[in-house]
Amino acid sequence: MIYVTGERLLPQHVRAAAFDTRWRGLDPAQVHAYLNQLADELDRLHRDLATANTEAERIRQALRQWQSRQHSRDTMRTWPR
Repeated sequence: MIYVTGERLLPQHVRAAAFDTRWRGLDPAQVHAYLNQLADELDRLHRDLATANTEAERIRQALRQWQSRQHSRDTMRTWPR
């Protein structure tokens, strides 16, 4: 298996992982089952991260709007009459 340092590990990388066979090695079926389980978990984590990033951006935008309204309100209060 070749993994380039700095490259993000994606579920398809885990699913496509290939290992050399050795005498008295691990059970290939168990290895592949575990790798598929790991890939599914990576996939879920990537979706959760995307959802969290979207929510964080929504909150940042809402905060900017609120700050802008507060600034406008404060400016109106101090405006000379």
